[in-house]
Amino acid sequence: MPGMIPLIGEKFPRIEVDTSHGKKVLPDDYQGKWFVLFSHPADFTPVCTTEFYAFASRYEDFKKLNTELIGLSVDSTYSHIKWIEWIKEKLGKEVPFPIIADPVGQVSNKLGLLHAASATHTVRAVFIVDPQGVIRAILYYPAELGRNIDEILRMVKALQVSDKYKVAMPANWPNNELIGERVIVLPASTVQTAAERLKQYTCYDWWFCHKEIPKEEAEEARVFLERAAKKK
Repeated sequence: MPGMIPLIGEKFPRIEVDTSHGKKVLPDDYQGKWFVLFSHPADFTPVCTTEFYAFASRYEDFKKLNTELIGLSVDSTYSHIKWIEWIKEKLGKEVPFPIIADPVGQVSNKLGLLHAASATHTVRAVFIVDPQGVIRAILYYPAELGRNIDEILRMVKALQVSDKYKVAMPANWPNNELIGERVIVLPASTVQTAAERLKQYTCYDWWFCHKEIPKEEAEEARVFLERAAKKK
């Protein structure tokens, strides 16, 4: 039976894994960095190949956000290595990040990646984990749908901005239909604070106030969003 799915806000479970870059301990080996762990159904499959090409193409963008990538599937290390070689030889793209080998499904079970659609192949899951090892976001995609890598980059950037300024992020940030690249002030917790919010910030009401942050914070996320839009 599949394992319990880790939840947003929980510590990422400590797991020792074998990867194409050698043994690693999660989340310990990424302490002080964000990391994105993403699972894929299988090596040498078309949709997964397009995803790995896209992740590898965006690797430097992730690194600029102090974020590392790590893949995972139920294939062996040997399969991962050969597939990485194939991608470099046939598509001209080097995959610079490690891939977890999980041929008996032990890691996949622990992370709850074996869903009803298949008991033998992982779903396309994404875990965004912060420098303290806390899970901040989880995404799931079916086998037939490849992920939007630029949206994952935008999510990492938005989470980092949220932490830095202690704010919430509106839909489609930094191109929100109501407040643009501005951010949402966290809700008031007392009657007095609610009244003060109306004087301190621009508000639709005391429970919906927003403010500016430095414009350069939004520029990086806008690049990811615009690049994703061009692919539609």
